[in-house]
Amino acid sequence: MSTFSLLFIAVLGIALLLFLVIVTRIHAFIALLLTSLFVAVIGGIPPAEIADVIQAGMGNTLGYIAIIIGLGAMFGELLQASGGAEIISDTLIKKSGVERAPWALGFTGLIIAIPVFFDVALILLIPLVYSMARRTKRSLLYYGIPLVAGIAVAHSFIPPTPGPVAVAGLLGADLGWVILFGLIAGIPAMIVGGIYFGKYIAGQIHIDPPDEDEASSEASSEATQQNAAAAIAETEPRQPQQRLSFGLVAAILAVPLGLILLNTVSEVVLPEDSLALNWIAFIGHPFVALILAVLLAMYFLGTQQGFSRREVLQFATRSLEPVGLIILVTGAGGVFGKVLVETGVGEALANVMAASNLPIILLAFLIATVVRVSQGSATVSMVTAAGLMAPAVELGDYSAPMVAAITIAIAVERLCFLTSMTLASGWWGDFLA
Repeated sequence: MSTFSLLFIAVLGIALLLFLVIVTRIHAFIALLLTSLFVAVIGGIPPAEIADVIQAGMGNTLGYIAIIIGLGAMFGELLQASGGAEIISDTLIKKSGVERAPWALGFTGLIIAIPVFFDVALILLIPLVYSMARRTKRSLLYYGIPLVAGIAVAHSFIPPTPGPVAVAGLLGADLGWVILFGLIAGIPAMIVGGIYFGKYIAGQIHIDPPDEDEASSEASSEATQQNAAAAIAETEPRQPQQRLSFGLVAAILAVPLGLILLNTVSEVVLPEDSLALNWIAFIGHPFVALILAVLLAMYFLGTQQGFSRREVLQFATRSLEPVGLIILVTGAGGVFGKVLVETGVGEALANVMAASNLPIILLAFLIATVVRVSQGSATVSMVTAAGLMAPAVELGDYSAPMVAAITIAIAVERLCFLTSMTLASGWWGDFLA
């Protein structure tokens, strides 16, 4: 087929995906698989081979992503259940003082949301925002925007949170470089878009926190529902028996990130035949680093806090419930990318990019942003953009830092979308109120 025909097939595939998700409301997992089948058929893959292509795309993707996302979810659940997240937030708030509370809230959100899902981190930390706003009589936005910005940065940029892991897996990016670039891009974004913008918008819009009686009434109602559910279901794990130290929690959090970054740095500074490099590559691989982190969390945040082995097992099992959807959708994105490679669309896209001199980082960002604005799902937009860019990245023979930068360019659309929503309508202020 001609280059034009192959690119037209890619456009038709994206159009079909958006139609299935937006108009027919088909689940993103099914929509991605149907789109892959459509592109495979019209792209010229022999019908008898299409099933094998789908299997290869799904298997190659999930073999990496499922392990990292699953281990990261376990680690986050143990951090939450043990009270480690509260230890970090309380310590940073106390050390910073009232005047620097927005900085503390921003960095607290960033740290905690690395292993913990966005909504869970927000629910855990929003009482701090209410408390600070009541104490200082400031607008809720003064403290809420920095917190949300910190959570959003971690959720968008820094593994093992599922979004960047999914994109990195599809593109074959090194997680060490993704973490490094995520911090470089994310921290300034959190400071400017969270702390400074929070101060500015709080001066323009004053939003009072909910009354304590109202908040306690809602909490009581939620507790009643939870107790009723617990009476029917299995017994909920009890609360930890002793208070953790900030140093211990911070050290456990630093283990996986530090080992992965150490592996990345060692590949640059150590000779290839070095024995030390081989061992660092082993312990610094995301699989091993996260396994070590989960084992440390199970012991220090679980057993040492008085939880039984059965309760620790409950934490680990419960953590896997919300990640199944993310894993399947990401796997379907891997199928889409594999089909694009087999049909030749990826090579055609790479050739067009080379001829046009269009930066691949800009193209990746634009594709992810257009899909996100069109249908609203961050997961679908990132997976679709990564699936389209994966063949071009593979054929382009880009360096590891460049592939990580492309990963961040795709993931950043989520943060840009949140920022645009905030600027356009003050939605986060209404939500926090």
